[in-house]
Amino acid sequence: MHLSKLSLCLCLVCAAIAMSGCSTTRFMADSMVPMTAKMNLAVNKNTDIEMVRDAMPAGIIQLEGLLEASPENTAFMIQLAEAYYGYGFSFFEDTDPARASMLYEKSYGYAIRALASKKRFSKALLGPFKDFKPALQTLDKEDVPALFWAAGSRMSWIGLNFDNPVALVELDKVEEMLKRCCELDETFYYGAAQASLGAYFAARSPLEGGNPKLSRSHFERAFEISKGRMLTFYLLFAKYYAYQIQDKDIYLSTLKRIVSTQPDILPEKAFANAIARRKAKVMIEHVDDLF
Repeated sequence: MHLSKLSLCLCLVCAAIAMSGCSTTRFMADSMVPMTAKMNLAVNKNTDIEMVRDAMPAGIIQLEGLLEASPENTAFMIQLAEAYYGYGFSFFEDTDPARASMLYEKSYGYAIRALASKKRFSKALLGPFKDFKPALQTLDKEDVPALFWAAGSRMSWIGLNFDNPVALVELDKVEEMLKRCCELDETFYYGAAQASLGAYFAARSPLEGGNPKLSRSHFERAFEISKGRMLTFYLLFAKYYAYQIQDKDIYLSTLKRIVSTQPDILPEKAFANAIARRKAKVMIEHVDDLF
């Protein structure tokens, strides 16, 4: 179904929910999970970047309305975590860090909310690091989507807020969350946790736990899982690994690979690939500022 038709259907159902009695509101909202999943798929297949940018705020608000009607629906929470993260990364991270930070915080909040039933994890999240890793062992494969978006959004927030004392304190927990995602299901989102660990170990200096060799190993595993079709992973590889080792040739060749690859190499993530190509072009234009 076309994105605009899905949006219209969702609006009509949301209106119906608003007019229904309390006894049926949650049931009607929960019945929308397959529809919102299809809408997410439609967005991810769409390569018209400006159309998606214009449509995303309304889609997010509609999802939040459905979650209001069914406050314990973890599917909506995870979809919102992904949506807020994607919106921030795609349109604001490079131009409006403050707004991107706010969107990443929203993503993190929904992802953590989806894990609220995991009491030991929720408690350890706010506690000392020594209790955190054991608490992660209580999570299962079904928890990977929420755990990944929590880790990914927090890592992105930290990357924009290194002057915030909270940022450095939480980095080690983010690392463990990503590692646990890989242990439980490294194939989630085409190997995104592996790519995130690659960025993590490249972004940090060796004195802070950074490790270029380990970074490359994680990236190569992500490339293998995604069969080289997830262009965002190559974007991160250039931005963090190639820059960290100051290899201009790897940096440029990786970005040129992205630009020369069509987004529909992976139809289910064509939008993300289109965004990667747009970002890669900008990075190529500014290469002399970095090397």
